[in-house]
Amino acid sequence: MKKAPGSAGVLLFRHTGDALDVLLARPGGPYWRSKDVGAWQIPKGAIEVGEAPVEAALREAEEELGFRPQGELLPLGQLRQAGGKLVEAFAVEAMFDPAQLVSNSFEMEWPPRSGRRERFPELEEVRWFGLDAARAMILPSQLPFLDRLADLFPHVAGDDRPASL
Repeated sequence: MKKAPGSAGVLLFRHTGDALDVLLARPGGPYWRSKDVGAWQIPKGAIEVGEAPVEAALREAEEELGFRPQGELLPLGQLRQAGGKLVEAFAVEAMFDPAQLVSNSFEMEWPPRSGRRERFPELEEVRWFGLDAARAMILPSQLPFLDRLADLFPHVAGDDRPASL
């Protein structure tokens, strides 16, 4: 079987006055349960064989958020995460209410070696963050995506507060 060519994701953003907010996700499952700072990520997932990265990014957003963003997708390029996975991201301006999160789920053996299988949501939580706050919360290997987004809007200031809805 041919290996999928990496992952793709969408970084939702919105303008709030003269600042940018971004929507970040905290993964679900027992390994992420107690993690916060440095654990938030863009909604993303595997690119299927033969699928364009932009289509994979939109599909993954819909599967993980329950929301398919509309609008111009701005390419943020690729980066290699700490674990070696290649991720391609796109930014899109969109409004999304975190209370409307409807994430797909996955199944795994839990606790380990117990023989029991449990289901967990792909995303436990999503939250809007001001750009500076997002820099502190995002998975360090995905930080360049925030910087690339900021470079697309040089007139927009950073903001050190978590964003509210």
